[in-house]
Amino acid sequence: MNNEALARVSPYAPLYVVKVGSSSLRHASAYDDLAALNACGARLLLVAGGAADIADYYASIERPMRMLRLASGDEVRYCPPEEMPHIVDAYERLTLPRIRANLVERGMTVFAATATPEGLVTGTPNRPLRVVEGDRQRLVRDHRAGVVSAVNVARLRSLLGAFDVVCVSPPVAAADGGAPINVDADVLAAELANALDADHLRLVTGTPGLLADPSDHSSTLPHLCRGEGMAYAGGRMRQKVRAAELALNGTADVAITGPHTVNAHGGTRFWRAAAPEPDLDLLTRMVEISSVSGGERELALFLLKWLADRGVPAVIDPAGNLVATRGHGPRRLLMLGHLDTVPYRWPVTWDGAVLTGRGCVDAKASLAAFLQTLVEFEPPDGVTVRVVGTVEEERTASGALYARDHYPADAVIIGEPSGAGSVTIGYHGVCKVRMNVAQATAHTAGKDRRTAASRLVDVIGEVEAEVGKRSPEALFAVLDLTTGGSGGTQTASAVLDVRVPPGTEVDEVLSAFADGQPLLATPPVSTPRTDPLVRAFTRALRAVTGGAPRLLAKKGSSDMNTLATRWRGVPMVAYGPGDAHLDHTPDERLSADEYRRARAVLSAAVRDWCVR
Repeated sequence: MNNEALARVSPYAPLYVVKVGSSSLRHASAYDDLAALNACGARLLLVAGGAADIADYYASIERPMRMLRLASGDEVRYCPPEEMPHIVDAYERLTLPRIRANLVERGMTVFAATATPEGLVTGTPNRPLRVVEGDRQRLVRDHRAGVVSAVNVARLRSLLGAFDVVCVSPPVAAADGGAPINVDADVLAAELANALDADHLRLVTGTPGLLADPSDHSSTLPHLCRGEGMAYAGGRMRQKVRAAELALNGTADVAITGPHTVNAHGGTRFWRAAAPEPDLDLLTRMVEISSVSGGERELALFLLKWLADRGVPAVIDPAGNLVATRGHGPRRLLMLGHLDTVPYRWPVTWDGAVLTGRGCVDAKASLAAFLQTLVEFEPPDGVTVRVVGTVEEERTASGALYARDHYPADAVIIGEPSGAGSVTIGYHGVCKVRMNVAQATAHTAGKDRRTAASRLVDVIGEVEAEVGKRSPEALFAVLDLTTGGSGGTQTASAVLDVRVPPGTEVDEVLSAFADGQPLLATPPVSTPRTDPLVRAFTRALRAVTGGAPRLLAKKGSSDMNTLATRWRGVPMVAYGPGDAHLDHTPDERLSADEYRRARAVLSAAVRDWCVR
């Protein structure tokens, strides 16, 4: 299986729920966008609308389409039990075959069905409908339209792991055992996004998002918070806004997009967390856009547009990193943050002046501060300031490795939480090594018999002792232990982790691992307190906080270590708001005051370094 296929079936690969109406499904752009997402390794759940195809199907069988007029003046399709087989036929004969053909033509594997078989989704009918006939009103009790009541999450996740694209459409199975229930496709998409904890929900339409003036396609409303959309929605757009609002109860980032494209960057985004003040908007929105390692694309594209709107040139490089640059000159300052987070998310909220959400500490606040500093700062002549938001920092460091090889610098600020009142000037290095033991299987009751696991325990003890001889201050840990075997062979394996203190060469530590398989080796790094970059921060910390600067040397690691694998003698520090003890925990939180103080310190330090 190739790397893209491995990413696609990973439970951490980004999940897009994309609702496309039958009119947009007649445009190649919708399928091209899905193919592009598939090529990036995304999991794709397509929800197909069918209004246009249902009308065409009814015309083809010369069956009148019965409508009901509501007291509000709106019309809805009448769906008594006898009509439901025809509605199912419209999807199965027109909509779903078109989807299969277009996606297969683009090289993707497809599962496509209405949500009724296998009970993929179950629904309950609405209460009796009050309709208007002439000058009278009556109740319609047999209308098989309703709402989602249950989603077969396990089955859908299984399908998402087996197919490039899983496509479902209304109707859904009936909880009362009767005829299928017709549910709104936009609302179905929102319910699926919430049930499956999707990363992204896209509601594709024929207009460029929600318009302030429906007659003016240039009047797109780019950003709306909860409760604001209905004031601008009319007709079918009301259901899309309703679905977007429903999805804000989950964790996906939500957008109405178009015309006929999944791309959110010309559409309307809906935000669940309103920032207390405008200067906190960028931070809030960055935290709200899911970017678990391997799924940074949407955040990178969002920031690319944010920078373009402010006149700052930026690109997404071949590694997927966001790269923004201002100024021209031989003195080069690099601010290197990361776009990605560890898995698992929860709804982003502001509780007073405190923001909670995955990544607000590690390390989206640092990157947001970098970007806002870059936008507000005009570098002096002879100075280039570059901000890079890397991918995969939490997993493979591939983005930082690409930056190391393509963006040389004379000084580096790494975006990691140090606390607004502190700056990190050094990190331990890291060695990760896999140790394997294999031997012939034998009964443990035999004299002097020892299992592969027992031998591995001996090896771990020997290696720990050898590491201690080479570096008494090194920190040794066992990260993973596994045992197994097949046939006549018994195996045991361990991943060992050593944190290497400054003053110790990584190669010296690696020499303790006889026959080990190195997985990662980054050197310790430390910048002298007298370096101009450190002095710029100490002056900024005194000026902004009024207290004595705290210079930290950490036993963890960061992209500072990754750069140091080739960059020698380049001064580097790590700086950013937040408490690093909250990294990777479900308690990440950041105060507005902490963020603003860090921004002020960073801005002052950058200006100081650039002008001296």
